[in-house]
Amino acid sequence: MTTERSILFIADVDDVQHANAAHRARALERLQAGVSVFNLQAKPGLLERFRAGDLPRRLERAIDEADPELVIVLGGDPLDEPLVERLRGRSRARWINWLPDDLRSVVTATATARPYDAIYAIGSDVAGEVAERLGRTVDVLRNAADPSVYRPVRTKDQYRANVVFAGTATPRRERLLSELIEFGLAIWGPGWRKTSLRDYCRGEAANTDAYVKAYGGASVAINIHHVAVEGDFPEAACNMRLFELAAMGLPQVVDERGDLARCFVPEREVMTFREPHHLKAAVRDLLEDQAQADRLGECARNRLLQDHTWMHRMRTLLLEQPRLR
Repeated sequence: MTTERSILFIADVDDVQHANAAHRARALERLQAGVSVFNLQAKPGLLERFRAGDLPRRLERAIDEADPELVIVLGGDPLDEPLVERLRGRSRARWINWLPDDLRSVVTATATARPYDAIYAIGSDVAGEVAERLGRTVDVLRNAADPSVYRPVRTKDQYRANVVFAGTATPRRERLLSELIEFGLAIWGPGWRKTSLRDYCRGEAANTDAYVKAYGGASVAINIHHVAVEGDFPEAACNMRLFELAAMGLPQVVDERGDLARCFVPEREVMTFREPHHLKAAVRDLLEDQAQADRLGECARNRLLQDHTWMHRMRTLLLEQPRLR
């Protein structure tokens, strides 16, 4: 895809929680050349602070230098409504907010998204809630993965385990993972040393490379979403891990989400569970049938490559925007 558009991409960018922001920006660069990235997490040096001042003034400078036709903000909690309105007055750019979180942050999302020309959410539940609160259209643009980063690898030694989960400790995750101890469980992520599963924690997997290595040693990968409110009906938005594990070609067992079947075919590309005994049975079946596990991982990766890379998402986003110049 070739375009002359100049794009300013504003996001938190790091190699831990916000590594996907760099992957999205890379996809934009592959689709067209005029991409400037403003990292909301970057700490300017003394000279830069002297030249450009605080965040609003640094953003003004970035807009003036990029002269963008399109500004894409990933969440952007530090950008409140008055600031966005002020920044929009500096150019003819169309402003887009892509909300990266699930229902847990819907109140914040609603407050920050109001002044944008277009709003996207990662799930139908978030899109519906924000649309109702703002009285306007909110489109769904789901998570994805970069298959050049999340690729099939098979790690050994301290990373090898039958069953692997990587992520932050929560009470719900602790309860569910306790069902899998007998299968040879390895856990990676912050907070686990303070739980009943402390003996199964092998480290924090503090960056993307460590995260990939942690899951690369798994026979079966476990994915348990955060939830806003526990209840009988699953939330809809699917997390980044769903797509990252698929990109790695791993057999994945994931808790049900309302949008999941729109992304992957349950029982053919991923295994799903709702109750703890479903999780335990799915893991046992995959460990006992290596051929089934291999097929599941292969089908998931093929689907990811076909439909769910950041290139797919960015192409969709760009095609939906009207030209301004």
